[in-house]
Amino acid sequence: MTMPIQQPALYTDLQGLNTFGRTADMDSPETLQYVAEQFEAIFLQMMLKSAHPPGGESGMFEGEQSEFYQDWYDKQLSISLASGRGVGIAEMLVQQLQRQGTDDPKTTEVFTPGAEVFAPRGMPTTPAEKTAPISPKNKTPVLDSPQAFVEQLMPLAKQAAEKLGISPEVLLAQAALETGWGKKISRDENDNSSYNLFNIKADGRWNGQRVMVSTLEYRDGVAVRERAAFRAYDSFKDSFDDFVNFLQQSPRYQKAISMGTNARAFTAELASAGYATDPDYASKIIRIVEGQPLARALDAIKL
Repeated sequence: MTMPIQQPALYTDLQGLNTFGRTADMDSPETLQYVAEQFEAIFLQMMLKSAHPPGGESGMFEGEQSEFYQDWYDKQLSISLASGRGVGIAEMLVQQLQRQGTDDPKTTEVFTPGAEVFAPRGMPTTPAEKTAPISPKNKTPVLDSPQAFVEQLMPLAKQAAEKLGISPEVLLAQAALETGWGKKISRDENDNSSYNLFNIKADGRWNGQRVMVSTLEYRDGVAVRERAAFRAYDSFKDSFDDFVNFLQQSPRYQKAISMGTNARAFTAELASAGYATDPDYASKIIRIVEGQPLARALDAIKL
């Protein structure tokens, strides 16, 4: 859950942001998103300030009082511009920093719904080849862009969606949220992919392969890191097939399935039934369903 941007003590100057950095959990995805939003607000404020004539010579008022009110107005305007989705700077920073992170195969971290993944507005997605390249290490298709992700997985999503009676786009969006568009799929200690697109845990009902990874869970609204066992498959098809069985065989997800192609109702009921601990799980899936990265990827492969 992203912290609200309306906290003046943090974005009026860099000192406030530094103070936050000393007290926050810098490993938390929420902290990363929050700091990126604050940086965007500060950056916008600096841009606005640089656009004014020096010395407060605005043409109507002059002197220290004019500078004071102009500075106050710039701060308020930067807050307004950076609120919500902002102008794209925060999103770009989050995506860039997440790309720079490297995972130790022995302590792989599942990309959980606490971290939102969206391509910056106005930036094109990386074109994918007709057949995604194969990693020589574990023969896993490389999903290096939303387009590659959609191109590889849409046929499987269609098959799974038909069995469930829901929209394939919502399945792609959920898998994108769970895995960071395929870039954060859990791996075992030998760096072999689990192919687990929906981060289904390996509880007592699971007799197959599993991987132990670090994950971010929400307990009483607080994000905490935990080690947990997740299911592992031999292919993405197996992941989709198991997801279908997981929902169909559990009584608590029947109401979600009954929502059919209504993506908002399906994701709301899925979250309500306890599929994920993230309180914003449903809304994050819908943001991807309605977002530009998925739309551009679908358009690019002409579905």
